[in-house]
Amino acid sequence: MSISTSTQYQYILVSQEGRVGTVQLNRPDALNALSPELMQELVEALEAFDADDAIGCMVLTGGEKVFAAGADIKKMASASAMDMLLVDQLARWDRIRKLHKPVVAAINGYALGGGCELAMMCDMIIAGETAKFGQPEIGIGVIPGAGGTQRLTRAVGKAKAMELILTGRQFSAQEALEMGLINKVVPAELTIEEAKNLAKAIAEKPAIAVRLGKEAILKAFDTTIEGGLDYERKLFYLLFASADQKEGMQAFMEKRPPVWTHS
Repeated sequence: MSISTSTQYQYILVSQEGRVGTVQLNRPDALNALSPELMQELVEALEAFDADDAIGCMVLTGGEKVFAAGADIKKMASASAMDMLLVDQLARWDRIRKLHKPVVAAINGYALGGGCELAMMCDMIIAGETAKFGQPEIGIGVIPGAGGTQRLTRAVGKAKAMELILTGRQFSAQEALEMGLINKVVPAELTIEEAKNLAKAIAEKPAIAVRLGKEAILKAFDTTIEGGLDYERKLFYLLFASADQKEGMQAFMEKRPPVWTHS
Protein backbone atom coordinates (compact mmCIF):
# COMPACT_ATOMS: atom_id res chain seq x y z
CA MET A 1 0.00 0.00 0.00
CA SER A 2 1.36 3.41 -0.94
CA ILE A 3 1.62 6.34 1.44
CA SER A 4 -1.08 8.08 -0.58
CA THR A 5 -3.69 5.33 -0.21
CA SER A 6 -2.96 4.82 3.50
CA THR A 7 -3.37 8.51 4.33
CA GLN A 8 -6.71 9.77 5.63
CA TYR A 9 -7.99 12.71 3.60
CA GLN A 10 -11.02 14.91 4.20
CA TYR A 11 -11.73 16.19 0.68
CA ILE A 12 -10.42 13.47 -1.65
CA LEU A 13 -10.51 9.69 -2.03
CA VAL A 14 -7.47 7.71 -3.19
CA SER A 15 -7.08 4.19 -4.48
CA GLN A 16 -4.62 2.01 -6.35
CA GLU A 17 -5.17 -0.71 -8.95
CA GLY A 18 -1.96 -2.30 -10.14
CA ARG A 19 0.34 0.47 -11.33
CA VAL A 20 -2.45 3.06 -11.57
CA GLY A 21 -3.17 5.48 -8.74
CA THR A 22 -6.55 7.25 -8.68
CA VAL A 23 -7.52 10.44 -6.88
CA GLN A 24 -11.19 11.42 -6.68
CA LEU A 25 -12.32 14.88 -5.61
CA ASN A 26 -14.80 14.36 -2.78
CA ARG A 27 -16.46 17.57 -1.65
CA PRO A 28 -19.96 16.94 -3.04
CA ASP A 29 -21.73 19.39 -0.71
CA ALA A 30 -19.81 22.22 -2.45
CA LEU A 31 -19.82 20.73 -5.98
CA ASN A 32 -16.15 19.87 -5.51
CA ALA A 33 -15.24 23.56 -5.31
CA LEU A 34 -11.46 23.79 -5.26
CA SER A 35 -10.82 25.23 -1.83
CA PRO A 36 -7.23 25.71 -0.63
CA GLU A 37 -7.73 22.75 1.71
CA LEU A 38 -8.89 20.44 -1.08
CA MET A 39 -6.08 21.56 -3.36
CA GLN A 40 -3.50 20.93 -0.64
CA GLU A 41 -4.75 17.37 -0.18
CA LEU A 42 -4.88 16.83 -3.95
CA VAL A 43 -1.32 18.01 -4.44
CA GLU A 44 -0.06 15.87 -1.57
CA ALA A 45 -1.78 12.74 -2.91
CA LEU A 46 -0.56 13.25 -6.48
CA GLU A 47 2.99 13.91 -5.29
CA ALA A 48 2.89 10.75 -3.15
CA PHE A 49 1.86 8.69 -6.18
CA ASP A 50 4.50 10.47 -8.26
CA ALA A 51 7.18 9.41 -5.79
CA ASP A 52 5.94 5.81 -5.55
CA ASP A 53 7.86 3.39 -7.79
CA ALA A 54 4.84 1.08 -7.79
CA ILE A 55 2.76 3.69 -9.65
CA GLY A 56 3.24 4.30 -13.36
CA CYS A 57 0.34 6.61 -14.18
CA MET A 58 -2.41 8.51 -12.33
CA VAL A 59 -6.11 9.19 -12.86
CA LEU A 60 -7.87 12.27 -11.52
CA THR A 61 -11.67 12.30 -11.36
CA GLY A 62 -14.61 13.86 -9.55
CA GLY A 63 -18.26 13.03 -9.09
CA GLU A 64 -20.84 11.63 -11.49
CA LYS A 65 -22.50 15.01 -12.07
CA VAL A 66 -19.69 17.41 -11.24
CA PHE A 67 -15.95 17.08 -11.77
CA ALA A 68 -15.28 20.46 -10.16
CA ALA A 69 -17.42 23.57 -10.40
CA GLY A 70 -14.50 25.94 -10.02
CA ALA A 71 -12.79 27.82 -7.24
CA ASP A 72 -14.36 28.42 -3.86
CA ILE A 73 -15.74 31.91 -4.58
CA LYS A 74 -16.97 32.40 -1.01
CA LYS A 75 -13.38 32.24 0.20
CA MET A 76 -12.14 34.94 -2.17
CA ALA A 77 -15.11 37.26 -2.80
CA SER A 78 -13.98 39.90 -0.30
CA ALA A 79 -10.22 39.48 -0.81
CA SER A 80 -8.08 42.44 -1.83
CA ALA A 81 -5.40 42.36 -4.49
CA MET A 82 -2.78 42.29 -1.75
CA ASP A 83 -4.58 39.40 -0.03
CA MET A 84 -4.45 37.37 -3.23
CA LEU A 85 -0.83 38.30 -3.90
CA LEU A 86 0.41 37.48 -0.41
CA VAL A 87 -1.57 34.28 0.08
CA ASP A 88 -0.72 33.17 -3.49
CA GLN A 89 -2.91 30.10 -3.17
CA LEU A 90 -2.45 29.29 -6.86
CA ALA A 91 1.24 28.58 -6.24
CA ARG A 92 0.40 25.04 -5.13
CA TRP A 93 -1.09 24.41 -8.58
CA ASP A 94 2.45 24.68 -9.96
CA ARG A 95 3.30 21.51 -8.08
CA ILE A 96 0.81 19.59 -10.23
CA ARG A 97 2.47 20.95 -13.35
CA LYS A 98 5.79 19.57 -12.11
CA LEU A 99 4.62 15.97 -11.67
CA HIS A 100 6.86 13.54 -13.55
CA LYS A 101 4.29 10.82 -14.24
CA PRO A 102 1.35 11.27 -16.62
CA VAL A 103 -2.07 12.16 -15.25
CA VAL A 104 -5.30 11.22 -17.04
CA ALA A 105 -8.40 13.26 -16.18
CA ALA A 106 -11.75 11.44 -16.15
CA ILE A 107 -14.48 14.07 -16.47
CA ASN A 108 -18.19 13.61 -15.86
CA GLY A 109 -20.58 16.51 -15.45
CA TYR A 110 -19.36 20.08 -15.00
CA ALA A 111 -15.69 21.09 -15.26
CA LEU A 112 -15.97 24.85 -14.94
CA GLY A 113 -13.53 27.62 -14.09
CA GLY A 114 -10.83 26.13 -11.91
CA GLY A 115 -12.30 22.70 -12.64
CA CYS A 116 -11.65 23.18 -16.35
CA GLU A 117 -8.17 24.52 -15.58
CA LEU A 118 -7.46 21.51 -13.36
CA ALA A 119 -8.55 19.16 -16.16
CA MET A 120 -6.28 20.99 -18.62
CA MET A 121 -3.34 20.60 -16.24
CA CYS A 122 -3.66 16.85 -16.71
CA ASP A 123 -1.82 15.26 -19.61
CA MET A 124 -4.84 13.56 -21.19
CA ILE A 125 -8.61 13.95 -20.77
CA ILE A 126 -11.34 11.33 -21.13
CA ALA A 127 -14.83 12.86 -20.93
CA GLY A 128 -18.28 11.40 -20.49
CA GLU A 129 -20.73 12.45 -23.18
CA THR A 130 -22.65 14.63 -20.70
CA ALA A 131 -19.55 16.54 -19.55
CA LYS A 132 -19.60 20.33 -19.78
CA PHE A 133 -16.51 22.51 -19.86
CA GLY A 134 -16.13 26.27 -19.50
CA GLN A 135 -14.16 29.24 -18.21
CA PRO A 136 -16.98 31.46 -16.86
CA GLU A 137 -14.78 33.77 -14.77
CA ILE A 138 -15.62 36.80 -16.93
CA GLY A 139 -19.14 36.64 -15.50
CA ILE A 140 -17.87 37.45 -12.01
CA GLY A 141 -15.49 40.19 -13.10
CA VAL A 142 -12.22 38.30 -13.36
CA ILE A 143 -10.38 36.04 -15.81
CA PRO A 144 -9.00 32.50 -15.42
CA GLY A 145 -6.07 32.60 -13.02
CA ALA A 146 -4.84 29.01 -12.83
CA GLY A 147 -3.63 28.69 -16.40
CA GLY A 148 -6.88 28.85 -18.36
CA THR A 149 -5.86 31.65 -20.72
CA GLN A 150 -2.61 29.88 -21.54
CA ARG A 151 -3.57 26.20 -21.73
CA LEU A 152 -6.88 26.70 -23.52
CA THR A 153 -5.19 28.92 -26.13
CA ARG A 154 -2.46 26.37 -26.73
CA ALA A 155 -5.03 23.61 -27.07
CA VAL A 156 -7.68 25.25 -29.29
CA GLY A 157 -6.03 28.34 -30.79
CA LYS A 158 -6.35 32.09 -30.24
CA ALA A 159 -9.72 32.76 -31.87
CA LYS A 160 -11.59 29.97 -30.11
CA ALA A 161 -9.96 30.70 -26.76
CA MET A 162 -10.94 34.36 -27.10
CA GLU A 163 -14.55 33.39 -27.73
CA LEU A 164 -14.77 30.89 -24.88
CA ILE A 165 -12.99 33.00 -22.26
CA LEU A 166 -14.51 36.39 -23.15
CA THR A 167 -18.07 35.06 -23.34
CA GLY A 168 -17.67 32.50 -20.56
CA ARG A 169 -19.99 30.08 -22.35
CA GLN A 170 -20.02 26.39 -21.56
CA PHE A 171 -19.16 23.85 -24.23
CA SER A 172 -19.89 20.15 -24.57
CA ALA A 173 -17.56 17.17 -24.47
CA GLN A 174 -18.12 16.66 -28.20
CA GLU A 175 -17.12 20.27 -28.94
CA ALA A 176 -14.08 19.87 -26.70
CA LEU A 177 -13.12 16.77 -28.69
CA GLU A 178 -13.57 18.56 -32.02
CA MET A 179 -11.39 21.43 -30.80
CA GLY A 180 -8.62 19.04 -29.75
CA LEU A 181 -8.92 19.79 -26.03
CA ILE A 182 -9.66 16.21 -24.98
CA ASN A 183 -8.76 12.70 -26.11
CA LYS A 184 -12.05 10.84 -26.21
CA VAL A 185 -15.78 11.02 -25.46
CA VAL A 186 -17.42 7.93 -23.99
CA PRO A 187 -20.76 7.06 -22.33
CA ALA A 188 -20.77 8.66 -18.89
CA GLU A 189 -20.86 5.34 -17.07
CA LEU A 190 -17.65 4.25 -18.81
CA THR A 191 -15.60 7.41 -18.23
CA ILE A 192 -13.51 6.26 -15.27
CA GLU A 193 -13.05 2.77 -16.70
CA GLU A 194 -11.82 4.21 -20.00
CA ALA A 195 -9.45 6.61 -18.21
CA LYS A 196 -8.07 3.78 -16.10
CA ASN A 197 -7.58 1.62 -19.19
CA LEU A 198 -5.56 4.41 -20.81
CA ALA A 199 -3.57 4.92 -17.61
CA LYS A 200 -2.95 1.17 -17.34
CA ALA A 201 -1.65 1.00 -20.91
CA ILE A 202 0.80 3.80 -20.12
CA ALA A 203 1.78 2.41 -16.71
CA GLU A 204 2.76 -0.89 -18.36
CA LYS A 205 5.37 0.87 -20.48
CA PRO A 206 8.95 1.47 -19.21
CA ALA A 207 8.65 4.16 -16.54
CA ILE A 208 11.77 6.17 -17.35
CA ALA A 209 10.90 6.39 -21.05
CA VAL A 210 7.35 7.47 -20.14
CA ARG A 211 8.69 10.15 -17.82
CA LEU A 212 11.12 11.55 -20.37
CA GLY A 213 8.54 11.30 -23.15
CA LYS A 214 6.17 13.48 -21.12
CA GLU A 215 9.02 15.90 -20.39
CA ALA A 216 9.91 16.23 -24.07
CA ILE A 217 6.30 16.80 -25.15
CA LEU A 218 5.76 19.53 -22.55
CA LYS A 219 8.99 21.22 -23.61
CA ALA A 220 7.38 21.86 -27.01
CA PHE A 221 5.12 24.45 -25.35
CA ASP A 222 7.83 26.62 -23.87
CA THR A 223 10.69 26.63 -26.33
CA THR A 224 11.49 27.02 -30.01
CA ILE A 225 11.39 24.05 -32.39
CA GLU A 226 15.19 24.08 -32.43
CA GLY A 227 15.41 24.10 -28.66
CA GLY A 228 12.79 21.37 -28.43
CA LEU A 229 14.60 19.16 -30.91
CA ASP A 230 17.88 19.57 -29.02
CA TYR A 231 16.11 18.71 -25.75
CA GLU A 232 14.42 15.66 -27.27
CA ARG A 233 17.72 14.38 -28.65
CA LYS A 234 19.45 14.63 -25.29
CA LEU A 235 16.63 12.71 -23.58
CA PHE A 236 16.73 10.10 -26.35
CA TYR A 237 20.45 9.57 -25.82
CA LEU A 238 19.99 9.53 -22.03
CA LEU A 239 17.58 6.60 -22.27
CA PHE A 240 20.45 4.43 -23.53
CA ALA A 241 21.66 4.43 -19.92
CA SER A 242 18.49 2.61 -18.81
CA ALA A 243 18.13 -1.13 -18.31
CA ASP A 244 14.75 -1.04 -20.05
CA GLN A 245 16.33 0.28 -23.26
CA LYS A 246 18.63 -2.75 -23.34
CA GLU A 247 15.74 -5.10 -22.54
CA GLY A 248 13.39 -3.48 -25.04
CA MET A 249 15.76 -3.68 -27.97
CA GLN A 250 16.95 -7.18 -27.07
CA ALA A 251 13.34 -8.39 -26.83
CA PHE A 252 12.60 -6.80 -30.21
CA MET A 253 15.49 -8.69 -31.81
CA GLU A 254 14.50 -11.93 -30.10
CA LYS A 255 10.84 -11.45 -31.13
CA ARG A 256 9.53 -11.77 -27.58
CA PRO A 257 7.59 -9.47 -25.22
CA PRO A 258 9.89 -7.26 -23.13
CA VAL A 259 10.02 -7.63 -19.35
CA TRP A 260 10.29 -4.14 -17.95
CA THR A 261 12.04 -3.41 -14.65
CA HIS A 262 11.33 0.35 -14.83
CA SER A 263 14.99 1.06 -14.36
